[in-house]
Amino acid sequence: MKLHKVRLRLLLALGLLSTLALVIGHRSVMAVNGFSNNQELALPLTAPIANSGASFTVRGLEPSVRVDAQGTVYVSSIRGVPGGVDLHRYYAAVDGAPGSGGTYPFKYEGQPDNCGILNMSQGGCANNNLDPLGVGLGGGDVDIAVNQPTSGTPNLALVSLTIAPGVTGTHSTTRGDSFSTPNPAVALIPVDDRQWIDGTDAQTVYLNYHDVATFNIEVQRSNDGGRTYVDGFGEAIDPQTFPAVGGVPATNSANTAGQIKVDRSSCASRGNLYQIFVAPDNLTENLAAGALRSIYVGVSTDVKLGLPAFTFTDTKVFTGPAGAQNQGANNLFPALATDDFGFVYAVWSDNSNIFYSFSTNQGTTWSNPMNVSFPVNGGHANVFPWIAADANGHIGIVWFGDDRAGNSNDRSTLEPGHPATQGAACNSGTTCMQDWAQWNVYYAESVNGHDATPSFVQSVISDHVIHRGTISTGGLGGGADRSLADLFQVAFDPQHFANVAFSDDHLVNTEVGPDNGPDNPTSRRKIRANFTHQLMATAGVVVATGSCADGPPPPPPGAEKITGRGQIASQTPGQTANFGLVAQNDKPNASLSYHDDGANGGAIDVHSANTSLPSITFSGNCGTFNGDAKVNQKLGYKYSVKACDNADAGAGQDTFSISVTGPNFSYSNGGFITSGNIQIH
Repeated sequence: MKLHKVRLRLLLALGLLSTLALVIGHRSVMAVNGFSNNQELALPLTAPIANSGASFTVRGLEPSVRVDAQGTVYVSSIRGVPGGVDLHRYYAAVDGAPGSGGTYPFKYEGQPDNCGILNMSQGGCANNNLDPLGVGLGGGDVDIAVNQPTSGTPNLALVSLTIAPGVTGTHSTTRGDSFSTPNPAVALIPVDDRQWIDGTDAQTVYLNYHDVATFNIEVQRSNDGGRTYVDGFGEAIDPQTFPAVGGVPATNSANTAGQIKVDRSSCASRGNLYQIFVAPDNLTENLAAGALRSIYVGVSTDVKLGLPAFTFTDTKVFTGPAGAQNQGANNLFPALATDDFGFVYAVWSDNSNIFYSFSTNQGTTWSNPMNVSFPVNGGHANVFPWIAADANGHIGIVWFGDDRAGNSNDRSTLEPGHPATQGAACNSGTTCMQDWAQWNVYYAESVNGHDATPSFVQSVISDHVIHRGTISTGGLGGGADRSLADLFQVAFDPQHFANVAFSDDHLVNTEVGPDNGPDNPTSRRKIRANFTHQLMATAGVVVATGSCADGPPPPPPGAEKITGRGQIASQTPGQTANFGLVAQNDKPNASLSYHDDGANGGAIDVHSANTSLPSITFSGNCGTFNGDAKVNQKLGYKYSVKACDNADAGAGQDTFSISVTGPNFSYSNGGFITSGNIQIH
């Protein structure tokens, strides 16, 4: 979910009034096109507010789904701030064999980000020791990630969103049966927007989120499985792209961030980091509050160095048609995937079509977009795409599609007989929902996703109509129905089968009410995460061999780069200051992380900011670079760094110096590094 203009996010966990769709029996095996029967993931009906006599209606929104290398399936959904998030887990060795129609006996694992205001008796409140006063620690957004250790139980990381302090992080090494104490401030910058995570290796997890002050996409690395995210820093919008897509001044259109993905292949590209976002096409459109019509992907290759700082280089994938009448690509959210051979894939929606593009050279260039929804649902509304990839070109794409022409936000077309107010009564009678648009879950699969002309097999995989009426693609600022929120996900398991979790409101919430009839929009809907998984291949043989994706082109003549990490003496004798840096003169770009607990006047934390182009020069074995900075998470500062590579063994010979200036502020420090290394490339 997101709120674009205001850039503050508060999703109250109030029961939503919505609608009942046609219910179809769930008894058949391989109910729809090779997928299991759809199953509701059970949650409590209400969550009492302590000592108040009132309750929240519990919902299961925006489900994230991941499957680890051992086949464990995880689904996490949100109730909304301050209600927290919920987690369901299926691990066959413990949780049992599938049931009728292939349904999984999921175990409810409670609320990993804390139960907040929720009553302990409602089932599964976890880690309540952090929240004795009943203040919710999350629930605005959720995302999960699984790691890939060489042995042992894979790590599960989870993040959820409040507004302040921002992002809550926790992780489990017991397949969700227990979690680390939630950390409600894993984001370095407070007051954040829409976070995503992805993991690799045994304990490495990447977190991204919007910095509300600039609307750059901040990226942090965790080396402890997602308990903290202090081991690496970068900004996914590079300084060349920032003027066209950034949020300075605040009246700009800025951007909508999609997920972050890490390359987990065995190729040379392993460890590359990819970030997708949508934004205006140029500076003029951004300043004029123009449409978010272009797709961008940021790529970090130096992130593989493991330094405390890393950079991204952005590429424009696609430019949508100009004009205010066009929805463009801003239809919540664009999505990414990488396969086992380093190929990268992107999907997005313009509300009518689901577009797909791929890169065969690590995000440097992209194929012409392909409309994957047209063969199965052309001419209708198609929204909320998500993508998974594995093997060599094996792709799975899911989305919501309805049964008629018209924009998904258009009440007059999709909700005839209904006033333009959510939950309002019909203009006449009590059954106007019988004539509303009907929505299903669609799936497109390919086994040659990076061929010159990929082929897809498209199908419907919901065994009932999941929703009726409009679906808002405007985030919290949208005027249409937000009962299903803004996204759902797909993930492949080790057998290359798709696992899909989606929000569903086809049932009336008869237990909570009001129940004014199944076709009456004043009836309260039961909103739950539903799940289905693939039981048979639909697109042919999955190819698990082949050649790795091409690398990016070599840097041009004269391109230089300096990287480094280590320590120098602090301003306080006996203490040390830590630094990490990457700077290059080809398309000037730099990332700096610096921290001195012993700084005169108090601890200082410095991070570069891509709000303007950095200046970078090289002379002999030294590099000098300067640019904008955040000091202790606040904008308005400048930094200057000089780093010298004086020997192969850096400690005691390489030098690092830094100066930082700002309003009534000045700091400088430098000397021979006491540990680490600096390298000129």
